[in-house]
Amino acid sequence: MLHACGWLEGGLVASFEKFVMDADQLGTLHHLARGIEIDENAQAMDAIREVGPGGHYLGCAHTQANFKEAFWKSDLLDYKPFETWSDEGARDTQALASIRVEKMLGDYVQPPMDIAVREALDAFVAQRKAAEPDSFM
Repeated sequence: MLHACGWLEGGLVASFEKFVMDADQLGTLHHLARGIEIDENAQAMDAIREVGPGGHYLGCAHTQANFKEAFWKSDLLDYKPFETWSDEGARDTQALASIRVEKMLGDYVQPPMDIAVREALDAFVAQRKAAEPDSFM
């Protein structure tokens, strides 16, 4: 999806936190775009035979083998019980995204770049900024 992450005010400004939140939601779309599997495991025929009428599926082998990967789960949102969430400061999604951004920026390692390439890029950026009447140097 083009221009999906982090944009605010029609792309005039951006937010790292919104980028993280948008990327997380795009994970849902990626999961849905995979489609529905039509194989023996996905149809859970062994589980249906194992459990039989009137039983429950929570303890059957198929459920135990598949439940962790069966659904897309956001790694940004807080899935704790309300009381725990409240006791830990009732952080909303933006606050959780801010924590994620802080970690990502802290963990970032700039890839190596040839010094001549870096100097050429810096000179180009300086030239372009100087050409704009309202530029900030």
